[in-house]
Amino acid sequence: MNKKALSWFILIALSLVWGSSFILMKQGLVAFSSDEVAGLRISIASIIMFPFLIKHHKIDLKTNLKGLLLMGVFGNLIPAFLFTKAETQISSSLTGMLNALTPMFTIIVGMIAFNQKINKNQFIGVLIGFAGAIALITLGENQNDQTKNVMYCLLVAAATLCYAVSVNAIKAYLGKVNSLTATVWSFSIIGPMAAIYLFCFTDFINHAYNHPEGLRSLTYISILAIFGSAISVVVFNTLIKLSGSIFASSCTYLIPIVAIGWGYFDGEIINLFQILAVIVIIAGIWLINSSAKPTIEKT
Repeated sequence: MNKKALSWFILIALSLVWGSSFILMKQGLVAFSSDEVAGLRISIASIIMFPFLIKHHKIDLKTNLKGLLLMGVFGNLIPAFLFTKAETQISSSLTGMLNALTPMFTIIVGMIAFNQKINKNQFIGVLIGFAGAIALITLGENQNDQTKNVMYCLLVAAATLCYAVSVNAIKAYLGKVNSLTATVWSFSIIGPMAAIYLFCFTDFINHAYNHPEGLRSLTYISILAIFGSAISVVVFNTLIKLSGSIFASSCTYLIPIVAIGWGYFDGEIINLFQILAVIVIIAGIWLINSSAKPTIEKT
């Protein structure tokens, strides 16, 4: 397989994995509470990432601790809890659609907190994207309780804002650190946090053993953790190395499509207005990415 074909194969595979994350969270919620699903996801992913420390143990923690904390807490820990909490009230497909807000928040956080400059087209792209997001939230499900719909959609928006903080923190504080090394260390930091919370403040063991769907839900959560949070990070780094960050960012266009597909097959109601709103968001993302300068990431 040549380099171009391999890059496309990885891109599609990653999009399928990350786009499937939302339906996997939904299946995990059948037997476990939202915080148990999140805690299990981070704990299992951290265990899977731990062996990589053998090769990637060398790092200046004193210099890079701030960046690693921001990457781990805002890039994985907090979003895991926000996404699962949101899915207790809104569909997995709507959650996947709103996940596309990440590029817009990345631009805004970079501009406000990290003094990054944006061009006219990126600014217009952000406005278009947020217009689509507002339409998606207001035209979403739970029309009989619009306040609840907005509240739980905002949890997803908050998760994508956390992603944006993480992305900008990586650029600002971890620019000289190998991306895989940074990922391994960030999971090593947040893994114990999630495990302590899981064992001390939840009843996940009881649910795993006594709930009739406990084993099934745990299997889905394990798939989510292993492929959606651990292995996919390594594969994504490989894609960036093969084809650059701009091509790799194309996942953003495909993830909502996969999430919508899973939602449809699972019987979720998806209306035409939601599809149109997602198209508007993706148009905004395209404008942002097409105006961005290519960057080389250290892998």
